[in-house]
Amino acid sequence: MEPIKTEIVVVGAGPGGYAAAFYAADLGKKVILVERDKRLGGVCLNQGCIPSKALLYASHTIAAARESEHRGIKFAEPSIDVVKLKSWKDSILARLSGGIAQLAKMRGVQVLCGRGYFEDSNTLRVETEQGQQFVKYDHAIVAVGSQSALPKAFDLGNPRVMTSREALEVEDIPASLLVIGGGYIGMELGTVYATLGSKVVLAEALDSILTGADPDLAQPVIAYAKKAFKEVRLKTKVVRMSTSGKQIKVEFEMDGQAREELYDRVLVAVGRAPNANDIGLENTKVSFDAKGFIQVNERQQTTDPAIYAIGDIAGGVMLAHKASKEARIAVEVIAGEGSTFEGVTIPAVVFTNPEVAWCGLSEAEAKAKGIEVQVSKFPWAASGRALSFDHPEGLTKLIIDPDTERILGVGIVGYGAGELIAEGVLAVEMGATAKDVALTVHPHPTLSETIMEAAEAFYGHATHTMVRKKTE
Repeated sequence: MEPIKTEIVVVGAGPGGYAAAFYAADLGKKVILVERDKRLGGVCLNQGCIPSKALLYASHTIAAARESEHRGIKFAEPSIDVVKLKSWKDSILARLSGGIAQLAKMRGVQVLCGRGYFEDSNTLRVETEQGQQFVKYDHAIVAVGSQSALPKAFDLGNPRVMTSREALEVEDIPASLLVIGGGYIGMELGTVYATLGSKVVLAEALDSILTGADPDLAQPVIAYAKKAFKEVRLKTKVVRMSTSGKQIKVEFEMDGQAREELYDRVLVAVGRAPNANDIGLENTKVSFDAKGFIQVNERQQTTDPAIYAIGDIAGGVMLAHKASKEARIAVEVIAGEGSTFEGVTIPAVVFTNPEVAWCGLSEAEAKAKGIEVQVSKFPWAASGRALSFDHPEGLTKLIIDPDTERILGVGIVGYGAGELIAEGVLAVEMGATAKDVALTVHPHPTLSETIMEAAEAFYGHATHTMVRKKTE
């Protein structure tokens, strides 16, 4: 086949890749989007963010029904049709992926289905079902993402040992499930399976779960996990695993003591690894860091002038919205604009029960960096809206510069925290002060009021809680 010439080739059609391709096309660029899977959307849409949230929603309906008995509303125990549950989840993925394909077509973005391999800094070979297709480009944006890390010691070649990808397929509801890793993936999927009926044991090597989150925000999640899971084990190492009939034999090290148990399935959620191997980047001038991620500057440029990298493959926080933002920056830089990732506020959300969300500077980060801040909190136990649906365990927290009164960070734990954090991001990005937020009228009764009242509490006059303003 004759080589195809294009201005920009984007390798990987996840939330970073397709955002880059679409934006470049919107700016009038000729774009080719390369994706090895037949469905567009990447891991996030097909094996990550979207299916996990669908299953979490399904599990929350079960939890809500169980919690209603004390209100005088009692439901029978749920009957779970795993096949139908999986079919419903898959229908969402198909609809979203089909929508992305249609948007690509409407924008004139050419999609090549196959594995991309860099022959040199300006040539990409795509191995399609119809044969090899060469693409000559001016600029490439690498957005190939990451995959679940599976240490060799845990890779038994046994389907009962799962990563998040297999766990989201919900082949069955195991009677016993071991979750290795107390990060957001382990906690979210542990919540799903515990609610569906599995006896879940969580093993975390560190002394706390959700170590990236503010301890104040993580505490209600820990409390929920201790009730919903069979057991939460901290400072616990999984030494080795082996197949034992139809179960997995797991050897632990806890408090210096050895322990051995059998589980029907094991979920390994110990992080993610970059998809940098076997795509030919060694034939270019691209450089990698010690962990195998592509090195980029604040303009998403690699050490090869023709190649940019965005999303998980470029390291940093591995979040879909971070990849989408980097996509716009890369495209704008290619188009000659002075865009940069410096100073961008990226929120994080953990969809546990309750949800946790934060953005900007945290209290722990401020302390570690020696930055003087004041912290203002509003407990959801004082929120009429939170009490109206029996979730008073939440907390809204503002990190404020004591001199300028600017809001430097926001943290929220509670029902719907992921939907609330955007106001915090806007406040941090715009340099809003606590006074700006306090003077902004929030509707009552809503959870959004907790942000306003946390700001009011900074001045010592929050209506629904008593806080005495420190005097000079």
